[in-house]
Amino acid sequence: MKNDYNDGRPVDTNRNTYTFLYIFTGVVVIAGIIFLLRSSLFEKRVINARILKDEIALNEHLVYSDNTANAKNWLWEFGNGDKSIQQNGSYRFKKTGDYIIRLTVDGNLTQQFPVSVKDSTPTIAADTLITINGPTQGIVNEQVRLEAQGNARIFEWSFGETGRVDVKGPTALYTFHNPGTYFIKLSTDKSRRPVYHRMRITNPDSTFANQIVNPGESERRVIDDIRAHLQAIANGRDFNRHYYYLVRRYFCGDEKVTVNLEDNGESKRTDFYSYCMRLTFGGGISVDEAQVTLKPKSNCSSMLSVRQHATTAAPEKRPR
Repeated sequence: MKNDYNDGRPVDTNRNTYTFLYIFTGVVVIAGIIFLLRSSLFEKRVINARILKDEIALNEHLVYSDNTANAKNWLWEFGNGDKSIQQNGSYRFKKTGDYIIRLTVDGNLTQQFPVSVKDSTPTIAADTLITINGPTQGIVNEQVRLEAQGNARIFEWSFGETGRVDVKGPTALYTFHNPGTYFIKLSTDKSRRPVYHRMRITNPDSTFANQIVNPGESERRVIDDIRAHLQAIANGRDFNRHYYYLVRRYFCGDEKVTVNLEDNGESKRTDFYSYCMRLTFGGGISVDEAQVTLKPKSNCSSMLSVRQHATTAAPEKRPR
């Protein structure tokens, strides 16, 4: 062993080297222990959990799982009082709604998951996007007019008398030849199912003969009632019978009630008597809509609004 001298005393240089190594090793061990203690005691644990989907149908199972490191206990709460202590599993909700799923791991680690449960009933395309506007009652040999409302390229109307498609296009003009109740079918390229419109067709001599409709009753019934009597006048039926029925029933005897008329897109204003006189002599008129405006606190009408159009051929008039 080689010795150095310090003030006449020998010094062992290898012993000094070993001492340094011991000190260095001790420092490394202590640092490692501190790191491990810090990792296990001071660093926050993180939950590693998930749900398969955050939006499910009512008849669908919610699939859940947790992979948190070193986890021992689990508590899944489903937001409706139901719970599970399984690490992984599935759950089925009984009601639709929005829920907050909460997971508690080892009693102190928590995480929440929002879930939306939707109605499982299959969604049917809204056929109400296509609707039919027009009268619900008419007269044999009278041309009726129906209009389709909605966005579509193809419109096919079947009026129920012929068993086939009678008219194509958004506006349908048709003349019934037999009395009865018909369910008019409209098929389009935008609705999964046909749209139906119910219409009652009667003989001209019996139409509304014994029916009394007050202005305060169903608006649709009033519109059909007035329109049918005006159409009877236009078709050359008994003028006095239909005219005075309307005057007494809806205008309280006032023959000078204002009429706002829309005829083939042109707007005009006249009185009720003058309008009916022109109607009976004009020929070839189809009355599409007829609606009254009531006076305040009264069953008497102060105004009549009429929409009509000229037909391609005037119907044959019967002597009055």
